[in-house]
Amino acid sequence: ELSNLSNDEVTRRLRSKGEPIRLFGETEKQRRVRLRALEVIEERSEGQRNDFMKELEKVDEMVEKRAHAMKDGGASDAKRRRQENAYDQIHDSTISVEMLATDPDHVYRTVYIWAKRMLAEWELELEERPVEVKRSSQGRLQTATQRQSKEYLRPFFKLLKHKRMEPDVLARITEIVQYCMERNYMRANDSYLRLSIGNSPWPIGKQGLHIHERSAREKIFASQVAHVLNDETQRKWIQSIKRLMTFSQSKYPPDDLSKAIG
Repeated sequence: ELSNLSNDEVTRRLRSKGEPIRLFGETEKQRRVRLRALEVIEERSEGQRNDFMKELEKVDEMVEKRAHAMKDGGASDAKRRRQENAYDQIHDSTISVEMLATDPDHVYRTVYIWAKRMLAEWELELEERPVEVKRSSQGRLQTATQRQSKEYLRPFFKLLKHKRMEPDVLARITEIVQYCMERNYMRANDSYLRLSIGNSPWPIGKQGLHIHERSAREKIFASQVAHVLNDETQRKWIQSIKRLMTFSQSKYPPDDLSKAIG
């Protein structure tokens, strides 16, 4: 499609986005590639906004239903007790990246339970707000954000259930959960950044020119891949993991402020 655009149209579209119409030394082909990249980013952002608006539209109806349900009494307390019983088992549990080699089943299970617990406690906290707060603009946005995160995390839970997560991705997720359970959110955030944007600021370049070097080279740079860019589904659940980290810090703050983020 872009190859059929005139140079003037490419210039017009770039200018409408507030972008430079030409970078230094940029060819016409490179201009078109840059324009397409900008349009893809906009399409993804628009898709996420649409998802959020759909969740927001459901909030008003949900708030009204739950307000009536609460009049029956004890509904929230009963739900809290069931969830506390289900999640108590991870209080004394510990995980680490090293355990991936010795007891991966335990790691998968603990990560799964921790994420489920954070989602459930987040939902309960929102449910316990006064009805007038739930109906406010800010209250509706908070509820929609939680519901959107819950939906985005479905593929994440599926990967954990079937134990099919990429090893280097699972390693970073394990670190995040470990540090959140230890209330060291600064280190959890470091692991999140390594997961989402990678830890290599420079391109690999022309290294490993021999065929026998390829396998080792891939292993060296495996942890430097920006997994958040791999696909849209993965980008969404990784973003939702960050939201769980934020909630965890608000619910279980660290004793030492140097371990907090934000």
